[in-house]
Amino acid sequence: MAKPIPRLSPDQIKRVIATAFDDLPPYNKVLQEFAITQGELVQLMKRELTSPAYKLWVAQGKGVKKPTAKSTFPHGR
Repeated sequence: MAKPIPRLSPDQIKRVIATAFDDLPPYNKVLQEFAITQGELVQLMKRELTSPAYKLWVAQGKGVKKPTAKSTFPHGR
């Protein structure tokens, strides 16, 4: 069972949601500023957002890729 979401005021919830939408990937800044883990953030977003908005947020997070390493092959292609 997941941890319960910490009690936040409506103003804090708005700030968390705005930060999660602005941050790429969405968990880093929220964890630093509000001490909310990834699982707690997902629960909060599911509870507070409409279904289309939540799906948009999830898709935004999946579109972020890690930096790729450069090829080590010394002779080009």
